[in-house]
Amino acid sequence: MFQRATSRSARTTKLRTRAAVLAAGLGVSVAMGAGVASAAGTTAAPHAAVAQAAAWTAPVKQFALSAGFNQAGGHWAHKHSGQDFAVPTGTKVVAANAGTVVKAGPNGAGDGPAYGNAVVIKHANGTYSQYAHLSRVDVRIGQAVATGQHIALSGNTGNSTGPHLHFEIRTTPNYGSALNPLAFLRSQGVAV
Repeated sequence: MFQRATSRSARTTKLRTRAAVLAAGLGVSVAMGAGVASAAGTTAAPHAAVAQAAAWTAPVKQFALSAGFNQAGGHWAHKHSGQDFAVPTGTKVVAANAGTVVKAGPNGAGDGPAYGNAVVIKHANGTYSQYAHLSRVDVRIGQAVATGQHIALSGNTGNSTGPHLHFEIRTTPNYGSALNPLAFLRSQGVAV
């Protein structure tokens, strides 16, 4: 029985010690002011900002996948260089990732009339995304854009058989450097 009383006493002492340490820690935080508490919490914000900057998203919402990357067909000089997202004309198109607009306008923004109105964005990881067949371009060259920011409206301009967004991921800003955009987006955690 004596041994059991000692165990309770030891447990009580441990609990009292833990409570004292906790109270001391809270007392320091209160005594030092809110600045210490907020400074201690700021480490999460930069990590969240980095995660946000690195995030990718689909360029349109509520779409059907149509002509795929590297698909052969009569509408392309060689093989299809992007992924088509079938959406109605006027659908909001967003930047798939943060970056800087390097091309924007008619005539494929310099890539040729087959693309119609187009936008090309350079991203921090060295890739470029292209958005084509747009009915309206709402960004300008040199403009910084955020992931998910509205950049254009989908359309049916250029070499197109119906309203859709033609989307490419490239290694350069120019035609001929396309990567498989669905595989790329999926590797970035985007469900497409």
